[in-house]
Amino acid sequence: MKKGLFYGLLFTSPAILGFLLFTLGPMIASLVLSLTDYNVFKEQVAFTGFDNYIRLFSGEDDLFYKSLGATFYFVALRVPAVIIISFAIALLLNMKVRARALFRTIIYLPSIVPAVASAMIWMWLLNPDLGLINSVLSSLHLPTSSWLYGEGSVIPSVVLTTLWGIGGTVIIFLAGLSGIPQQYYEAIEVDGGGWYSKLRHITIPMVTPTIFFNTIMTIIGSFQVFNEAYILTEGGPNNKSLFYVFYLWRTGFRDTEMGYASALAWVLFVIILFFTFIVFRSSKSWVYYEGGGRS
Repeated sequence: MKKGLFYGLLFTSPAILGFLLFTLGPMIASLVLSLTDYNVFKEQVAFTGFDNYIRLFSGEDDLFYKSLGATFYFVALRVPAVIIISFAIALLLNMKVRARALFRTIIYLPSIVPAVASAMIWMWLLNPDLGLINSVLSSLHLPTSSWLYGEGSVIPSVVLTTLWGIGGTVIIFLAGLSGIPQQYYEAIEVDGGGWYSKLRHITIPMVTPTIFFNTIMTIIGSFQVFNEAYILTEGGPNNKSLFYVFYLWRTGFRDTEMGYASALAWVLFVIILFFTFIVFRSSKSWVYYEGGGRS
């Protein structure tokens, strides 16, 4: 027993040490720093208690609430779009058609394209003057848009650019769809049901665990959006796309206010934890597992 425990700890020690050194340790350090006025260029660090958090929520920092609003708007648009579109594409790719493997590869490839390369492509496509999309719309005599350069259109445009890389979510949906027993569909066909009956009574209930997982991961990833703001918009125009993590990064690494940035990070941690908890609690009523049981 002791020998087995020794070897178990030995083989798991890299993962345990990695978690302690690179995850738990920095989290504790950032929590401590959030209670200080730590600045990279200050020689002394003073303990300030909850002053950073008071500054956040008192309204003294108006960019805090602007970044929260922009991020919540982005999450509200992106999460349903990613889940619905990914699920619809997965349904199409799950059909028995010729060259199905090729189509799956095409859908997945954009998700492995480097973020900078993708951003450069989208900056050209969405350029209001020389971009391909506006050129096509103009040739069809349809209204054009300012896309990334308009205050009202910038966040929907950023959401559009993120849909380029949903291949990973599609693959996870495909894995969930492939696990549905075919006899369920055959039973529906015997009873005279069509595609809608299959979708409503078999496919969606059986794939709810996958929907649940993808929803959680999409919410977390959406709250942590950074590349798009950093590369595409730089928080503009007029701070309309000042996403929370981009503001956190700017506060910590441009303004060098590491203590305040640590407080921002912990507020984001609590927000993500709250929404994850809400989804977990709600899953009891809509997530079904094989055998007919709910989560």
